[in-house]
Amino acid sequence: DVQLQASGGGLVQPGGSLRLSCAISGFTFGSHMIAWFRQAPGKEREAVLCISSNDGQLYYAPFVKGRFTMSDDNAKNILYLQMNSLKPEDTAVYYCALASAKYGCQNPHDYDYWGQGTQVTVSS
Repeated sequence: DVQLQASGGGLVQPGGSLRLSCAISGFTFGSHMIAWFRQAPGKEREAVLCISSNDGQLYYAPFVKGRFTMSDDNAKNILYLQMNSLKPEDTAVYYCALASAKYGCQNPHDYDYWGQGTQVTVSS
C-alpha cells in the first residue's frame, strides 16, 4: 500500500519558519508527480508547490513568492516543504500528495495518494 505521512505543522509567529515532512512508502517512483497542497477553512484546496516528471517544471503558487521551497531526500523517500516568512494567511492544513505523472500538477483531483494533513497556524 502507498502511504504518505505528513508531519511538522504547528503554531508559529508571523515571520517565522516551519519545515513540513512527508514520509512516503510503497510507491515506485518513475513517472510521477508530487505536490504540497493546502486548505484553509471555507476555502478550496490549492496547490502550493508541485512538480511532474512529465515536464520537470516546478509549479509554485503566486503566494509562495520565494518564501517556500520543496525538496526531497531520495534515500529516505521524504518530501519536505520549507516555509519561511510565514504570514497569518498561510494558516491552513497542509497536505502532501502523489500520483502518476500528468501534464500540469496543480489539480488536486489528479492525485491518487494523500497524506493525512498537518495543521499550520500562523498567529501572534
